Amino acid sequence: MPDDIRVGVIGFGMAGKIFHTAVVAATPGLELAAIVQRKGDEAAKAYPGVKIARSIEEMLEDESIRLVVVATPSDMHYEHAKQCLKARRNVLVDKPFTLRSDEARKLIELAWDKKVLVTAYQNRRWDGDFRTVKQIVRSGELGRIVSYESHLDRYRAEPRLTAWRESGGPGGGILFDLGPHLIDQATVLFGDPENVFADVRVDREGAVVDDAWDVQLKFASGATALLRSTLTAYTPGPRFVIHGTQGSFVKWGVDPQEDVLKAGGSYGDPGFGEDPENQWGELRVLGKPARRVKTAAGDYRGLYANVRDTVLGMSELEVKPEQVLRTTRVIELCRESSEEGRRIEYKGVWG
Repeated sequence: MPDDIRVGVIGFGMAGKIFHTAVVAATPGLELAAIVQRKGDEAAKAYPGVKIARSIEEMLEDESIRLVVVATPSDMHYEHAKQCLKARRNVLVDKPFTLRSDEARKLIELAWDKKVLVTAYQNRRWDGDFRTVKQIVRSGELGRIVSYESHLDRYRAEPRLTAWRESGGPGGGILFDLGPHLIDQATVLFGDPENVFADVRVDREGAVVDDAWDVQLKFASGATALLRSTLTAYTPGPRFVIHGTQGSFVKWGVDPQEDVLKAGGSYGDPGFGEDPENQWGELRVLGKPARRVKTAAGDYRGLYANVRDTVLGMSELEVKPEQVLRTTRVIELCRESSEEGRRIEYKGVWG
């Protein structure tokens, strides 16, 4: 068996703490070797056996680190990823990958030049609810998919103006925060969109960045994806609503992994990543009785396991660079569409 891949994580905010160090430490074949925390001792207390570096340069001095995770604020992703790629390290970047598609393209080309891997943390492909949706859509039970609706609704009445995501600086707002997840999931199912129409807005008094958005993607198959996120949903809508020519599937409730990890749970806990039965989706197909569909177990370690195997030359990367670039470009088109009030054609990413 090959040695464990040594991993360095840059940043120990919520992303670094919940979505990266915890998942890396729980993934067989990976070793959490270093955490970059510029000040404070939270990382040292959480991982007493792991080296705590005070700069990226200090972390990169350890040439045994083969994979670097960029979990810093969004406007720093490009520069931090570029620095690590230039040092010939494989790099995984938290979403959003970059703020602009030209930056995303440059990182991908740099990775090609250095012959290393670069990808984005599209962990919600490993949500149990999305895994279930993917199985149902690809089974053909619903017939040709006509409408695919996906929500990530939350409620926070007061803007957090001291938090970087809501302070008005670059990279803030929930389109950058949650848009990459819903756009990535829709395009995994249906491919490149033909066009994009979006409404990106500020709904809460005193907010200075977008806190609500609705996006419509049209696909060549005839499917329309309706994607939505808001911070004013005191009563959230369904997570997924899918209509096909032969039936429908509706799913309420959000994958539990994030909340369990925030509460101090771990991947070794019994039932981790499993939906309660009362949140299983309902499938209704023409000529058959309605039935509840058990939600597949979610497990974010699947993303890291795939990156591990790709670095080792044992697998093909699932979150491919061209898909990451596509998501970045679609977010740009969403803002353009919203500002101009019109539908915009998607022309691909390499033209």
